[in-house]
Amino acid sequence: MNVTQIVFSPTGGTKQVTDTITKTWGMPADEIDLTNAETNYAALSVKKDDIAIIAVPSYGGRVPSLAAQRISEICGNQVQCVIVCVYGNRAYEDTLIELKDIAEKSGFKVIAAVAAIAEHSIMHQYAAGRPDTKDKYDLQNFAKKILEKINRSTDETFALQIPGNYPYKKAGGVGLVPKADKNCTNCKLCAQNCPAQAISKENVKVTDSKKCISCMRCVVKCPQSARKVNSAMVSAAALAMKKACSTRKENELYI
Repeated sequence: MNVTQIVFSPTGGTKQVTDTITKTWGMPADEIDLTNAETNYAALSVKKDDIAIIAVPSYGGRVPSLAAQRISEICGNQVQCVIVCVYGNRAYEDTLIELKDIAEKSGFKVIAAVAAIAEHSIMHQYAAGRPDTKDKYDLQNFAKKILEKINRSTDETFALQIPGNYPYKKAGGVGLVPKADKNCTNCKLCAQNCPAQAISKENVKVTDSKKCISCMRCVVKCPQSARKVNSAMVSAAALAMKKACSTRKENELYI
């Protein structure tokens, strides 16, 4: 039995959470990187004997639209699947229930769900340093409980009770588009790694704001730290979120 990780992790937090879970299982793991804009996702299918884990960050309480589109193209083959949403200590709102719906429409059999915390990808003061030691301990325990369910499951009907609302909350962007500053050397790593292909490969100082999903992948990948978002806008957004983010949230398992 192998694990197929299907992960949308522009800045690495979601991947870190996913790896903690799958490494606890101790099985060989393959990865489908949902941030890769060059992949033909419609040509991908999960082997029938595998376990799948689908993990995404929560963007404003929803599944990132790019991730949703790419997951919907993959053939799930009715394999047992764990869904994971990762958020920056504010709230994940309808992300898990939406991810469950997307996965099931693609032919995955969702048997467990995890909501986990990682450092906020824009406002790093929120959930700074997470997942921390306690988070990893929690995730490892979740993984063991999930594996127990996988090992005893045959024709069991899965009826997970996952929080969320119908209709889903309205999707909205944060409107923070990273821009290149004077330190940019035009190495093009940002354009090559942009999940949305929003950055011009001819001139990386040009970003299509309609395509940009504010995932901060370009900020993380820039070797010169030359891509930044408007600091005043970030400060205003951080202040608006301060009350919701100040109390430590804990990881959750639905099984």
